[in-house]
Amino acid sequence: MSDDVTPNTLFSTESGGKQVETVDNSADDDANDPVRAALANAQRMARGRGRPRRRARARGASSDAPRGGYSGAAPDATDPQPIGAVLRGFAEDRGWQRPLAEARVFADWSAIVGSDVAAHCAPVSLRDGELRIGAESTAWATQLRLLSATLLERLVNELGPSIVTRLAITGPVVPSWKHGRFSVPGARGPRDTYG
Repeated sequence: MSDDVTPNTLFSTESGGKQVETVDNSADDDANDPVRAALANAQRMARGRGRPRRRARARGASSDAPRGGYSGAAPDATDPQPIGAVLRGFAEDRGWQRPLAEARVFADWSAIVGSDVAAHCAPVSLRDGELRIGAESTAWATQLRLLSATLLERLVNELGPSIVTRLAITGPVVPSWKHGRFSVPGARGPRDTYG
């Protein structure tokens, strides 16, 4: 290499690092050379002068637009979703809202009606909007009949208006002394057996 190399000299890797062309920084060439003008503009912006203003994001602008495969600071469709929201959407797509709400009557019974009431009764069946509730005693069956409007209101608030529309409350089921298909007319039941 020669000794007359200046800092503005460009070297080519194709020519083995030998001097290829020198750069002239004269002001009159800047106006004619768009590359130098762009470089000067970029340097000015980097120093803080002539920095372009960022446009404010419009309210209601869709955040679902892909950003080159990366997720930004705002939530968008590429972010991980909570499992509850995913399952809710999955159930809605398949039309499972009604069967899931009907299952909640039995699974969340104590949370819906309260632990005090749930300790003395349990749901037996749910068909065509009629919920059958079995009470542990006749006294609790009577109490539940008095509370039926409140129970129905709680069920409608938790599950929706079309899941439970009527309540049928029964007391404990007594054992039957009748066995088989036949019975004797005029018989007195267990009193005939035991005297």
